[in-house]
Amino acid sequence: MRSGNNVAVSYSLTFLLLFASLAVHAASSLQPLIDATPSGGVLRPAPGTYAGPATIAKPMTLDGGGKVVVEGNGKGTVLTLAASGAVLRGLRLAGSGDSHDGIDAGLLVEGDDNLVEDNVVDDVLFGIHVRQGNRNRIVGNRVSGRPAPRGQRGDGLRLWYSRHNRIEGNAFRTVRDLTFANSPDNLIKDNRLEDGRYGMQFIFSPRARVEDNRLADTDTGIAVLYSPDLTVRGNTIAHALDGGGAGIAFKDSGSALVENNQVLHCATGLSANAPLNAEAVLTVRNNRFAHNVVGMYFYGEKGGHRITGNRFENNLTQVAVSAAGVGEANLWQGNAWSDYQGFDRDHDGIGDTPHEIWLYTDRIWMETPRAKFFANSPALELLDLLERLAPFASPSLILRDTAPRMVR
Repeated sequence: MRSGNNVAVSYSLTFLLLFASLAVHAASSLQPLIDATPSGGVLRPAPGTYAGPATIAKPMTLDGGGKVVVEGNGKGTVLTLAASGAVLRGLRLAGSGDSHDGIDAGLLVEGDDNLVEDNVVDDVLFGIHVRQGNRNRIVGNRVSGRPAPRGQRGDGLRLWYSRHNRIEGNAFRTVRDLTFANSPDNLIKDNRLEDGRYGMQFIFSPRARVEDNRLADTDTGIAVLYSPDLTVRGNTIAHALDGGGAGIAFKDSGSALVENNQVLHCATGLSANAPLNAEAVLTVRNNRFAHNVVGMYFYGEKGGHRITGNRFENNLTQVAVSAAGVGEANLWQGNAWSDYQGFDRDHDGIGDTPHEIWLYTDRIWMETPRAKFFANSPALELLDLLERLAPFASPSLILRDTAPRMVR
């Protein structure tokens, strides 16, 4: 009898597992409901899980009310919005494929003037992919990727040949990058990103406005490549340390305005190279660079950038250059320096003497990257002290701030 009972239990367990498996795979497809909705209509599916992938090819509203899950089959993109003037809200999208070449995503947007708001996108390779889509609003969504080394994840957000989009109030976590490629004139505002490779990267994407975002625990915060005329304002970037990352990095991207940002505890606060011409300089004003390994770093150019009204607080090295003479044409004025050693005898808030930074022993690691490992080591600090006391070579001037602000 005991053996018979065991057999009965085994058959019962097998039946339950088979039934559970069939129940999972028996989720209703979302596509027939989309197809049955007229153009301009509103689809509010009953709460539950629906099978993807699915495609919306007409202007309509799909509202999940926060209770609808669209589950992909592990191949390709979960939901494709191939229409203009549609609304997508209140859904959870999950279960994309894992192809980087195919850009398998939770959501693909290929139209114009759509609203994508208050959705949750998780368990996907790429989060939201906008491909040749203009004037879309991507607002209030939460996107998280699959656990993997940062370079092997997909982008939380990817725009390709897309312009005049508004990316606002979204939260991204455990993704690779937020990438804007060949996508000018976009607004990226009030978003949050934690645990990524590049917080944001702009490639051939001029005139973007990047405002009031918070980026933390990334390799690099905001990287701007070949993308002039950006406005980077009011952002907070913290803990961009891995791989020698910078909070804000410009390469061949002039005429940018960088103002009112906080860059904290990064390998480098801001790095930049030569302006493309004398007019294409950076304006860097009223920012706070604090507790970074290097506050600012300039390479490969004589400069001409305008750096005014910033606060440099307790960076291990306030400003570094790749070689003597680099950055010598930069304008420094009205910045506050935590290591300023002058006085303000007339109490006008401006130091009585200019603040100067000279290149002494630091030039060893600035000009020889392999020696950077020893920067701020006791040996180099001692050597630097001795050279300041009795220079055995003529030091080079990195900067002279003629009107340093006093820090209370």
